[in-house]
Amino acid sequence: MFQDSPIYDRLIAERGDIPTQVRREAERVSREIEFAMQPLLQSSGHAPPPGRPAPPAPTWQRSALPPGPQPL
Repeated sequence: MFQDSPIYDRLIAERGDIPTQVRREAERVSREIEFAMQPLLQSSGHAPPPGRPAPPAPTWQRSALPPGPQPL
């Protein structure tokens, strides 16, 4: 994008490539959101986006304990 730009090269050397870091973080967050939304999308009948397989279904589920004393 900024080929042969000594000012940009110096900024990256001093501060890091912030645009690339932000882009990677945004992509990571987007993947996490898609993963978290899969159960909702599957239950509503929406298919996963093309090119991305659906995550495996959970194999266990935590259940709440009934109120009162618990057996030992």
